[in-house]
Amino acid sequence: MPGLSQNFLFRHRDFGLFWGGMALVNIAAQIEAVTIGWQIYALGRATLSIEESAFLVGMVGLCQFLPLFVLTLWAGSLADRYSRRRIVMLALLAETVGVLGLVALALHPEPGFTAIFAIAALFGAARAFLSPAASALVPMLVPKADMPQAISLKSLSWQGAVIVGPWLGGMLCAISTATAYTTTAVLYVLGIAVILLMRANTTPERQPGSPWAQIKEGLAYTFHNKIVFGAISLDLFAVLLGGATALLPAFASDILHVGPEGFGILRSGPAIGAVLMALALARWPLKRRAGVRMFWAVAAFGLATVVFGLSKNMYLSVAALAVLGAADMISVYVRQTLVQIVTPDHMRGRVSSVSGLFISGSNELGEFESGVVSRFLGPVGAAVFGGIGTMIVTGTWAWMFPALRKADRLDGTTPDTETIHPHSITSQVSQ
Repeated sequence: MPGLSQNFLFRHRDFGLFWGGMALVNIAAQIEAVTIGWQIYALGRATLSIEESAFLVGMVGLCQFLPLFVLTLWAGSLADRYSRRRIVMLALLAETVGVLGLVALALHPEPGFTAIFAIAALFGAARAFLSPAASALVPMLVPKADMPQAISLKSLSWQGAVIVGPWLGGMLCAISTATAYTTTAVLYVLGIAVILLMRANTTPERQPGSPWAQIKEGLAYTFHNKIVFGAISLDLFAVLLGGATALLPAFASDILHVGPEGFGILRSGPAIGAVLMALALARWPLKRRAGVRMFWAVAAFGLATVVFGLSKNMYLSVAALAVLGAADMISVYVRQTLVQIVTPDHMRGRVSSVSGLFISGSNELGEFESGVVSRFLGPVGAAVFGGIGTMIVTGTWAWMFPALRKADRLDGTTPDTETIHPHSITSQVSQ
C-alpha cells in the first residue's frame, strides 16, 4: 500500500497482533450481522408482511443501541483507568457467548424473536466496552509519528472485513444459519487467541478524580472543540437517516429477488467503495479543504442512498452502495484523523467513547429508524426518505458549523484546533 512501510506490522509486533486479531473479529462481526438480519427477516416473512418483517430487522438495531447508549460513557472512563487490552478481551468473550447462544437458537425448531433480541442487546453491551478500549489502545502500540499509518491500516482492516464478511455470511446463510453462527464463534475464538499474544503494557497512567468527573472532562473536550463535535454529530445524523443497509434483507428478498447470496453481495457493496477510497486517500491524502470535501462526501452519501432506494437493477444497486461507502470513508478519514491526533492519551478512552456513541447511534439507531419508516412507507420509501434527509442535514450542518466547513488541513495545525488545546479543557473542567 502506498505510503506504508512493508514491514510495518512486523516492526510494531503488538500492533500487528492486535491488527490481526481484530481483523478476524471484524469478519466474525460482519457474518454475525448478516446472519441475524437474514434470520429475523426470514422468521418474520413466514407470517408477516414485507413492511412488518423489515420493522423487525430494524428492532435488532434498537436492541443493540439501548445498552450501548447507557454504558458507553462509563466504558470510556474505564478504558482510561484499567488495562485496555483486558477490557477488549472481556468484551470479545461476551460476544462469543452471545454467538454460541445464537447457534443454539438456530438449531431450535422454533426460535423466538425475544431470545434473539436479548442476544442482540448483549452484543450492544459488549461493544459499548470494546469500541473505546480498542480505539484508545492503538496509540499505545505505535509511536505518534506512525499514527497515520496505523489508522490507515486499521481502517483498511475494518473495510476489508466488511467486504469479505457479508459475502461469506451470505454464502453460509445459504447453507444454514447454524453454520454461519458456528463459523462466527470460531473466528471470535481465533481472534481472542491472537490478541492474547500481545505483551505491551496497555494500562494508561491513572488520572485523579472520580469516574463521573472524568466522564464530564471527556464530554467537555469533545463538545468544546467545534470541529470535532461538528464532524461526529454530522456523521450521527447523516447515517442515522441514511441507514439503508438495515433494509437490505427486504431489497434482496422481495425487490431485487437475489436471495441470500445476493444479500451478501449487497452488504459488501459499501465496503468495496470504502476500500477503494481508502487506497485513494493513502495515495492522494486530503491536504487542503478537508471540511468542504467532507460535506460534499456526506451529500453524495445521501444521493447514493436515494439512487439505491429507487433502483430495480442489481448492478446499479451495488454501484450505488459502493458510492455510498466511498463517500462515508471520506467522513471516517477526516473524523478519525482529527480525533486521534489532537486528543491526549489519558483522555482517548473517554473521547473515543463519545465518538463511538455517536457512531453507534448512527448505525444501530439508524437501523431502527429505517425499520420504523419502512413500516409506513415500505423499504423503497424509507431509503428515499433517508437519503433526502441526509442531504438536508448536510446543508444544515454546513451552516451551523462554519469552523468545520472551513477546516483546511488534517495535521492538527488549523487555527480552530490550536485555540482549544486539550490540556486547557482539562484544567477548566478540573477548576
